[in-house]
Amino acid sequence: MPRICRYVVMLVAAALTLCSTPLFAQKNSDQVHIGRDIYVQPQDKAGDLVCVACSIYIRGQVAGDAVAVAGSVVLEQGAQVAGGVTTVVGDVRLRTGTQIAGDAVAVGGMVKRDPQSTISGDVTSLGGAGWMLLILVAPVVLFGGFVALIIWLFRRRRPVAAAA
Repeated sequence: MPRICRYVVMLVAAALTLCSTPLFAQKNSDQVHIGRDIYVQPQDKAGDLVCVACSIYIRGQVAGDAVAVAGSVVLEQGAQVAGGVTTVVGDVRLRTGTQIAGDAVAVGGMVKRDPQSTISGDVTSLGGAGWMLLILVAPVVLFGGFVALIIWLFRRRRPVAAAA
């Protein structure tokens, strides 16, 4: 994936995270980090976890969801997530004896799981750069086509200057 696309994804995700998630976080155990990994130790209990340009490492319990943009979510042995796990441009990795009560989704990455791990919901893995390219390029192409259409319509209405 081109480097500029990766930066655009991280910038958009960071802007959305900064504008929305902290305002609606209700629990003290919710965490939102940008560029700094999140660690949940075996004795810890966390709420929702959001990480942009970093990864989430879970060894304890998460009562909500775990979301990583441009990073991975790694569930170590004995980890439990009551919600879902989602990554964009990153992997979801489950070690032995881990549990996810919701869905496991990886867009632009893979869901890698040990046979001894449990996922109660759906598992979706849209691996590869092709999906990210499609997600990023399609809106740009549509917007470019719209701008080209407007320019064409305005040029068509402009009167032609008389030749001398």
